[in-house]
Amino acid sequence: MIGGGPAGLMAAEVLSAAGIAVDVFDAMPSAGRKFLMAGKGGLNLTHAEAFEDFVGRYGEQADWVRPWLMAFGADALRQWAGQLGIETFVGSSGRVFPTEMKAAPLLRAWLHRLRLAGVRFHMRHRWLGWDDVGSLRFAAPAGEVTVSPAATVLALGGGSWKKLGSDGAWLPWLAARGINVAPLQPANCGFIVDSARGVGVAWSDHFREKFAGQPVKTVVASFGGRSVAGECVVTANGVEGGAIYALSALLRDAIEANGSATLTLDLAPGKSVQRLTEEIAHPRGSRSMASHLQSRVGISGVKAGLLRECASKDDYTEPARLAAAIKALPLRLVAPRPLDEAISSAGGVMRAALDEHLMLRELPGVFCAGEMLDWEAPTGGYLLTTCFASGRAAGLGVLDWCHARA
Repeated sequence: MIGGGPAGLMAAEVLSAAGIAVDVFDAMPSAGRKFLMAGKGGLNLTHAEAFEDFVGRYGEQADWVRPWLMAFGADALRQWAGQLGIETFVGSSGRVFPTEMKAAPLLRAWLHRLRLAGVRFHMRHRWLGWDDVGSLRFAAPAGEVTVSPAATVLALGGGSWKKLGSDGAWLPWLAARGINVAPLQPANCGFIVDSARGVGVAWSDHFREKFAGQPVKTVVASFGGRSVAGECVVTANGVEGGAIYALSALLRDAIEANGSATLTLDLAPGKSVQRLTEEIAHPRGSRSMASHLQSRVGISGVKAGLLRECASKDDYTEPARLAAAIKALPLRLVAPRPLDEAISSAGGVMRAALDEHLMLRELPGVFCAGEMLDWEAPTGGYLLTTCFASGRAAGLGVLDWCHARA
């Protein structure tokens, strides 16, 4: 196994349980670094929604991931965690968390079980590709070493969070061997806003200094026919957060195709344009417009700041126009944030490059799993679940391969 994240470790578990000798190599000092970071604010292990809804989260790749999830989906993952002594619960949003909320206890118990099963770990071993005879090359603390296994599982992650081990360095090595790989792109990411002040200009200095880092709670973000209720966060030059991440694939692809994408925010969910118009038109006397909007419409703080940033001066002259702006405030997005800042990445080893067991067609005996595959999913437990499930699928693929060659 090359990669000590959930996908690689799950493949190692499948194989070691079948009596196969397994070695796990990882560039980092310890296994599961990104997994631990994912659980820093509460490990969202999976999601409890209905299976078809769950699979639908993977968009165009839903049919590809379906068999992995049918074999090891949300329920199976919760049962597996329970066998490690980690109880889970379903939150109000349907997200599933360990009772202790942390990733560390699960990872410790898992690594302990793997070591008892005979899995050997080789940390600080950075994969360098293959040598001229097809052996695996690693940069190790004592110098370069080569390994010639019967089978290999690549579970190297995508390209986000380089400091935790996922740097995408493997792409050119696979491409050089004729493997179809799609360029890595940011997924579940924030975006840069282009304001009305000119191309390349984001927020005003006043707005940035006052509101950068603040959450915009209870909004509905819409783009491309999809609407997502939730929260977003104002950044120094744009927006991020759950409601944005859920639309990030659509937004990213639109920006790539057209140069920009206009997202709209409903700042007053549950209130109609007509009602807002009537409230705004109510006489305000000597009160300022800001006070009037706060008392009549509930628009204040960062929402009021956003409205001032993105609505025109003319919008403030007519109640109907201002109401329409509140219900569909346009944010012109011009670029996603850099890949290394994204929660996850899109792109990677394409479906056509792999057989049904996740073995590379051009490199028999080499399997791939996890985020390095060309699928993407929103946050909410979907990313982790499919890393586990694809790792299990790859492990079973290796078993079939080994048995066929025995």
